Amino acid sequence: MELFAEQALLPDGWRRNVRISVSSAGRFDAIVPDADVPDGAVRKAIVVPSQLSLHSHAFQRAMSGLAESRQNPADTFWTWRRLMYQLAHRISPEQMQDIASYLYMEMLTAGYTQVAEFHYLHHAQSGASYGQVAEMSLRLGEAAHAVGIGLTLLPTLYERGGFDGRPLQEAQERFATTPELIEKIISETRSAWSETPLLSVGLGLHSLRAVDLKTVADLLSAQTGPVHIHVAEQQKEVEECIASVGARPVEYLLSQADVGERWCLVHATHLSSSEVVDMARSGAVAGLCPITEANLGDGLFPLASYMNAGGRFGIGSDSNVLISPWEELRTLEYGQRLFTQTRCAALPAEALGSTGGWLYRQALDGGRRACGLESWGLVVGARADLCVLDEDLLPLPYLQDDAVLDAAVFGSRQPPVKDVLCGGQWCVRDGRHLNHDAVTAAFRRTVRVLLDL
Repeated sequence: MELFAEQALLPDGWRRNVRISVSSAGRFDAIVPDADVPDGAVRKAIVVPSQLSLHSHAFQRAMSGLAESRQNPADTFWTWRRLMYQLAHRISPEQMQDIASYLYMEMLTAGYTQVAEFHYLHHAQSGASYGQVAEMSLRLGEAAHAVGIGLTLLPTLYERGGFDGRPLQEAQERFATTPELIEKIISETRSAWSETPLLSVGLGLHSLRAVDLKTVADLLSAQTGPVHIHVAEQQKEVEECIASVGARPVEYLLSQADVGERWCLVHATHLSSSEVVDMARSGAVAGLCPITEANLGDGLFPLASYMNAGGRFGIGSDSNVLISPWEELRTLEYGQRLFTQTRCAALPAEALGSTGGWLYRQALDGGRRACGLESWGLVVGARADLCVLDEDLLPLPYLQDDAVLDAAVFGSRQPPVKDVLCGGQWCVRDGRHLNHDAVTAAFRRTVRVLLDL
């Protein structure tokens, strides 16, 4: 397949008249700027690398918008969590596949072509293991494969109910795992997906309150893929960690584990100044989920000081209450502006230029690392993933270079995505997924049953 882009975002910047060749194996085998239009090439106006959601809980898509009614005068993350547990308790493997298929289709339509699924819903409603312990994981893989998105599955260890070692609540029994069980789930999924190039497996550690780091050394050393963990999302978690181990969460994690470039610290909202520097120096990626963090009232990540210390970040859709990489980046930047009372607040100190362009590039790099991918973007050898932007959905015509990304992030009413290529296959054409009707119908049937509508 050959494409011809009037302008395209390459690693060295925007280039004109770019010829893009895709091999039969679904990888880019030529990227040639300033090229003549090849015979038979598919012409596109604006082409950009697609984004990656580095943190997702697929099943939570089935409660989007349902947790916005105050249940008590002090409604917080912890009251939201109880509603989430009620949903998690009911979902069957078939329903999980229908929900995930719809979510992943939405992601593709919005401009994501890779998702890291932080997956801890492993067991049946009774808490017992399925006959095939990786049943729920395999359902997520089926969903991703069916709609054509790249998936980094993170089977997630969930051992206890708090820092004090208390047992899990009844509502958490479907999450209960041991390092040995997680190893088995990882082994089963890797074996099942050995011939499926868009699917890969890493490791999730739910959180410091739910995992004893002393029990996971062997699990960590046995795995070579990415490692993700929720950390310091809520002030209550910070307080409990200090009371339990005498250190703040990120401080404690960095002292107890060999945190490096394959790690993604999700949220990391509440950091001391020394934690900011130490986390940045570790090489780990900050997994920021601005829409969810705003929705849950988590707080604001100290982005400016973290980036000035050399940190990396990517974006995740997390609770999947709203699917848009563009909105994630806009929410991230606007939160920083409100906090600092300045504009273009995400840019590092003394940096000049496009805020949208800078955010988009940083999220691409952090997302690639967090998903365990060696290369990403419009480069020879990378998986052939890209987005064709819809000029009619941008707020102004005739935009060039980073003005395109500024407009897409800050001025578009909806994801300005026209066509999406993933692994060399067109998944979205003219803003619509190729299997939209069947996937949507299955999702609607499942939600009707699940929510007793």
